[in-house]
Amino acid sequence: MNALAIENLSHSFGTRQVLQNVSFTVAEGRMCILLGRNGAGKTTLFSLITGLYHAWTGAVHVFDVAMQSNPSAALAQMGVVFQQPTLDLDLTAGENLRYHAALHGLPTELSKARSREELSRLEVLNRVDDRTRALSGGQRRRVEIARALMHGPRLLLLDEPTTGLDVPGRRALEQHVRDLCRERGIAVLWATHFLEEVAADDDVVVLDRGRICWAGLADHIAHELGVGSIAEAFALLTGSP
Repeated sequence: MNALAIENLSHSFGTRQVLQNVSFTVAEGRMCILLGRNGAGKTTLFSLITGLYHAWTGAVHVFDVAMQSNPSAALAQMGVVFQQPTLDLDLTAGENLRYHAALHGLPTELSKARSREELSRLEVLNRVDDRTRALSGGQRRRVEIARALMHGPRLLLLDEPTTGLDVPGRRALEQHVRDLCRERGIAVLWATHFLEEVAADDDVVVLDRGRICWAGLADHIAHELGVGSIAEAFALLTGSP
């Protein structure tokens, strides 16, 4: 089953068209990398998927639920980590998670138990009672992922989640998300411009100037385009050096 289906999605800001007839799917339990340079339209696409913007044309379905006609049911199935940090810096890590859980109607005791479970999985349980502003960038990102998982979503969306992190922090965060995908069967849409975050068995969608210019298994892209590496393939598709 498809966890996410994007169908002919287009969007403009005034006269500037940002997305043009974007269509792709994310399968249940799969890691899909949305690969594109800065300015390709990735963040706008995430805003449309999550209902922050309404697309001019096209449709978004989350486990066959239409975002346009039933946004509450669609959003209940997804957890989101946006590119810009959204934690309340004056709350503790635990309070940020429990507030999110309350918005989704989780009982207090379940909220407390789940917050400790998710923070433990992401190796930041020791910071549960620390104010978020005291955490490092990598720790805040882990708390954001833990928060996104509080209500038990089946689809996880991450928009440039490793931006601003050092290399070890980026690798650790990526591995945690891959473990979630493998162990829990969560579908993941991971937007990035870092080629090193793509694994050979990932599904890849390449977005350039608001259009999908390639989609398929990461291991196939170089062969299909007749080049020696995914970096060369990406450069060829996007016209980047």
